Amino acid sequence: MPDYKLLYLTLLDGVEKAINLLIDTQKACEEIYVDTDETKE
Repeated sequence: MPDYKLLYLTLLDGVEKAINLLIDTQKACEEIYVDTDETKE
């Protein structure tokens, strides 16, 4: 019989890592956008 608790916890850990990666990437892009000087046009 499969260990459903292990499957669930493994999946949950992967989903959490993916969400955190997306959040960190979005924050990095926002910082780049804010730091970009748009007055040089």
